[in-house]
Amino acid sequence: MKKNQIEYYNLRAKEYDLVYNKPERQVDLEKIKKRLITQFNKQRVLEIACGTGYWTQFIAQSAQSILATDINPAVLDIAKSRTYNTPVSFEQIDLNDLIPKSIPYDALFGGFIYSHILREDLDSFVSILFNQIKSGGQLMFIDNQFVEGNSTPLFRKNENNNTFQQRVLSSGEKYEVVKNYPTKTELLSLFEPYIHELQWIELSYYWIAIATKK
Repeated sequence: MKKNQIEYYNLRAKEYDLVYNKPERQVDLEKIKKRLITQFNKQRVLEIACGTGYWTQFIAQSAQSILATDINPAVLDIAKSRTYNTPVSFEQIDLNDLIPKSIPYDALFGGFIYSHILREDLDSFVSILFNQIKSGGQLMFIDNQFVEGNSTPLFRKNENNNTFQQRVLSSGEKYEVVKNYPTKTELLSLFEPYIHELQWIELSYYWIAIATKK
């Protein structure tokens, strides 16, 4: 993740969860929460880019255990302050530095991280993640749909077809953030070497992808 993007999320830590207060998105968010509560029942879960632990708290309602990781200490401090219904441990780590465990995880969850990965880095990103989970285990992503008039406008596109948004903090500071919007077809093509099934769910403002590893 680009340095300025990491800095942006570090500075935004205390105000990040405000994004989940948008009234028009509550129906979608409730559907995601209910899915997370049941998706990882009694499983050992690796969560990447856990942020403030907002989604961790729902996974923890049924999971056996969770290792929640993020590169930013500021958001991890907030995540650690929450109360969870199952054992949750935290690790500050760049997801590119993840190495497979001797006993792979049952499942992996990434909330709103896929869209921030440069397209040219996706092959490596996906390979690293699938190496963390066991055969038959599931990898679940949730992320944004682009909704004209509601989503933050796209600021520019580069030569590799990556799109970017300009984000403004409450302080007025401006940051450029990678924000790509993949299709089901793109995910299928990328995941094909690793999976035997992909479930794709489109909501009004978000998408859910659940891939089952070969």
